[in-house]
Amino acid sequence: MALLASRSLPEVDLESSRALADIELLRGLVSIESLSHHEGPAVSFLRSAMASRGFRLRDSQAGSAIGTVGEGDRHIVLLGHIDTVPGRIPVRIEDGVLWGRGSVDAKGPLATFVAAASAAAERLQCRVTVVGAVGEEVIGSPGANEVAAWNAPDFCVIGEPSGWDAVCLGYRGTMSLIYRLRQSTRHTAGPGESVAEIAVQFWNALLAELDVWNTDATNTFGSIGHSLRSFNTVGDGLIDEATMSVGLRLPPGIDVQRLLRRIQQLAGGADVQIDGIQEGYRTTKRSALIPPFLRGIRGAGGTPAFKVKLGTSDMNVVGPTWSCPIVAYGPGDSSLDHTPDERIELAEYLLAVAVLRDVLVALSSRKERVA
Repeated sequence: MALLASRSLPEVDLESSRALADIELLRGLVSIESLSHHEGPAVSFLRSAMASRGFRLRDSQAGSAIGTVGEGDRHIVLLGHIDTVPGRIPVRIEDGVLWGRGSVDAKGPLATFVAAASAAAERLQCRVTVVGAVGEEVIGSPGANEVAAWNAPDFCVIGEPSGWDAVCLGYRGTMSLIYRLRQSTRHTAGPGESVAEIAVQFWNALLAELDVWNTDATNTFGSIGHSLRSFNTVGDGLIDEATMSVGLRLPPGIDVQRLLRRIQQLAGGADVQIDGIQEGYRTTKRSALIPPFLRGIRGAGGTPAFKVKLGTSDMNVVGPTWSCPIVAYGPGDSSLDHTPDERIELAEYLLAVAVLRDVLVALSSRKERVA
C-alpha cells in the first residue's frame, strides 16, 4: 500500500518487504540506548544486522561497528555515528513517524547507510564501508579518529541529518575550554573584587573580543559562536575559586593559535585549560560527489538544496586528513537534534535510502570522476 507520509514528501511505499526490513533496522537501532562511552549493545546489534545483509565485518579497537560490501579498488566510506546524547524518548511509530533518541542524530542517517549499501550491493563495482563510529558526541571522537588513520578513500559521506533532499557542505569547528580563577578569600565589605566578579569581567571581555573577530563575517556560519556552559564559585574560608566552562564554534579559516593567545591574555592571572579543539571544515559545490547526489534527489522527486551547519561533525576529523571528495547526508530535521521531540518521518528515511543507493551505484562506476 502506498502511503503519503507528508504533504511535502513524494509518495513512498512503506509496506514493501524491503521497506519493512529497513524500517525495522532503524527501529531496532533506535530502541537500544547508546550514550557516548556506552555504545556496546547498539554496536553488537548493528554488526549483526550488517552481517545478515552480507557485509564483511571488520574489528575496531575503538569499538565501532564496521562492515564492507562490494569488491574493487575504488573505495567509498560512509561514516556515521552510533552514540547519542542523554535523554530517553519512548520509541514508537505513530502516523508514519518514528520517535526516539538518535532517530535524527544520527541513527537515521546510519541506518540509511546500511540499507542503501545493501540495496546497491549487487550493482556495485567498488567497496563500500559503513562505519557506525563511537564517541562523536564527546570530545575526542575516538571512532572517527581511528578511521582517519586509514588510507584515504575515493569518496566519503558523513552520516548527519541534512534532510533527504539536501547535501551538507561544511561544519564549524569547536573549542572547549575551562577558565579557573583562585584567590585568597576576601571580606565582601573589603577592597578588591571577588572571583565571581573577575570571572564575569573575563566573560564580557571575551564576548567583546569575539565581536571584533566577527566584524567581517557575512553570515552565522562564518562567525565564531559562543556558549557559557556552566559557571560555579566555591570557597573554603581561605581560598575562593570561580570556574567557567566555555564552548566556542569556529568557522573554517580561523587562526586558532592566535585566538588561543588572545584568550590567555584576557584571562590574566586565571588558568585556562583547553579540553579540545576541532577546526572547521568546508567543501564546495564543485565536489565530485555533488552531481550524483543532484541526480539521485531529482530522480526521487526532490529539489536539491545545499546546507552548511553551525555545529561540528566527524567531517571535521577526517576531511582535513583524507582530502577526498566529502559531503554530509542523511534524513531528518536537524532542528530536532538533542531535543525531547526527536523523531523522523519514515517516508523521508526511505527516500534517503533510495537516493543514496543510486549515488553509490553511480560512484562505483569508473565513469564518475574522483577528484
